[in-house]
Amino acid sequence: MGIKCMVIDDEPLAIKVIEKHISQVPGLELAATFDNPITAGDFLQNDTVDLLFLDIQMPVVTGIDFIKNTSLQPKVILTTAHREYALEGYELDIIDYLLKPISFIRFYKAINKYRALNTSTQLNSQTASELEKVSDHIYVNSNKKMVRIEFDNILYIDSIKDYVRIHTAKDNIITKDKISSFFQKLPASFMRVHRSYIINTEKISYLTTKDAVLLGDIEIPIGASYREVIESIKN
Repeated sequence: MGIKCMVIDDEPLAIKVIEKHISQVPGLELAATFDNPITAGDFLQNDTVDLLFLDIQMPVVTGIDFIKNTSLQPKVILTTAHREYALEGYELDIIDYLLKPISFIRFYKAINKYRALNTSTQLNSQTASELEKVSDHIYVNSNKKMVRIEFDNILYIDSIKDYVRIHTAKDNIITKDKISSFFQKLPASFMRVHRSYIINTEKISYLTTKDAVLLGDIEIPIGASYREVIESIKN
């Protein structure tokens, strides 16, 4: 199940930055963006999201006021250019506090904090039999057959127009899918490092420069807009 995210910020550029970060993390889904809390509140009356990226300083209704006066709300990560508002935000039991400009590294750490908290909550309510149902594989349609692929066997994925090619240690499997869509089906150990490449970070053998990463003897390029991903892998 993906994590449905919503962004509320009165700055269009700030929204675009978070949108981009969301697109780079598997399992995250952008449900909606709003430039003011009032219309966002209307949205939450009929739709649910898991995680809200909420700006503090906004005209009419601030992010803090929104939290205090909204009964139907997801978990919150506050975003602001003003460090002095951090304390009040933490007193409202938020997940994290991101200071603008928000780097991908810091964004990714906040997502991991949310996942850790959410996983802990789920584990407390799940039975042992439910835990056994956690998926470690995916089925893809290749040559009119449903092929089972273990996530742990995948080295990387690349795109060929409307198809993706899944590279494992033994063979390559081609299936019809957009790389952005396929990316959302993968667990958190996978990262998109180029518009045409997704890698299994557990298979990294060497980081060359900010322009490439090695999986065994296979060199995968790092796209210019994905270079911050390298720093998050190092950590």
